[in-house]
Amino acid sequence: MDDAVIQLLVLAGIALFLVIRLKNVLGTRTGFEKPPAVDAAGRADVRRDFEVIEGGPDRDITDHVDDGTPAAKALAAMKLAEPGFSVTEFVGGARQAYEMILMAFESGDLGQVQAFLSEDVYEAFLSVVSEREDKGLRVEANFVGVRETVLQEAEFDRATDEAQITLRFVAELTSVVRDEEGTIVEGNPNEIKKQRDVWTFARRMGVDDPNWKLVATGG
Repeated sequence: MDDAVIQLLVLAGIALFLVIRLKNVLGTRTGFEKPPAVDAAGRADVRRDFEVIEGGPDRDITDHVDDGTPAAKALAAMKLAEPGFSVTEFVGGARQAYEMILMAFESGDLGQVQAFLSEDVYEAFLSVVSEREDKGLRVEANFVGVRETVLQEAEFDRATDEAQITLRFVAELTSVVRDEEGTIVEGNPNEIKKQRDVWTFARRMGVDDPNWKLVATGG
């Protein structure tokens, strides 16, 4: 076999390796997506392991909380229970879920986000929405963006594999409340206001369902 053929085979091998690596990165799930697809034989897709560099702090954790803190230890335990879990991807998914849930609450359409809410939170949100409807009020809101997302706390129960992560969001939006005649009774459509929320998401690590649920809210 001449040198040209050998070089061609080496280059082809390198290209195949890069394609596989790229697929591994782009194929990672956020934790707020639908459950993994199941094939005809009933086998769920296997989640890929998240790589951690040996011999030093896990940057996926220390980018969000200080090394050695209870929150850092809890996040590390989550990753041991579920090697494919990424804190950074969770935070990104939580930002998207925050906007989706907040706007569904403002519009009064909770059906589209019920799967992401615990029963207690869903009932609390539904109570507020029903009260607005009984008074003939409706909210018109426009989401501007999330300006801040901070991971405040993390807890992990090794006995049950139950994980909880608390995030603080600071968002900007416009919002007005109108009565049955369409008259504004609260708010200004041209005024951007800041809203701060502290939300806690929970999930059992290592199970097939990747979705986290909102289990507590605060301000």
